[in-house]
Amino acid sequence: MENTLVILKPDAVERRLIGRVLTRFEDAGLAISRLELRSADAATVEQHYPNSPEWLGGVGDKTLGDYESQGVDPTTALGTADAVAIGRIVKRWLIEFMTSGPVVVAVISGNRAVEIVRKIVGTTLPVTAAPGTIRGDYSTDSPDTANQEQRPVKNLIHASGTQSEAEDEIALWFGQ
Repeated sequence: MENTLVILKPDAVERRLIGRVLTRFEDAGLAISRLELRSADAATVEQHYPNSPEWLGGVGDKTLGDYESQGVDPTTALGTADAVAIGRIVKRWLIEFMTSGPVVVAVISGNRAVEIVRKIVGTTLPVTAAPGTIRGDYSTDSPDTANQEQRPVKNLIHASGTQSEAEDEIALWFGQ
């Protein structure tokens, strides 16, 4: 049995998708162990998203790839082509977005909860998420639109990627 953290982001709350999303987890045999509607504070969101050069560089590399596929010069759009610096910009966008409205923070529990929740949620980019997943069914946002508007991709939901990450995130959002 595992616990994992799920956050319904401001776009999911604003669109009133809370019940539909949580039902998907229950329908899969998972339990909602903790649930809270709250305003996320910047300090918590800052801690939630890693600050390591690896994470920032990975986010920056994805963004650079998106800009390249669109034929957009990142230096013109963002003032830099450095992956880590771009990662910091995207992290700032994430903090602004996650604090822009209420979020629902939940602990989902069950057999292989991390893996099952990730499967139900779908891939990070809604435009490529499979039909039948939360992101595939409820969002069509894409990196090109997000980059044009200088904001993160609105993908409705966060789900922990590993058991270790879930433990750290649950402690961050709900305390020890």
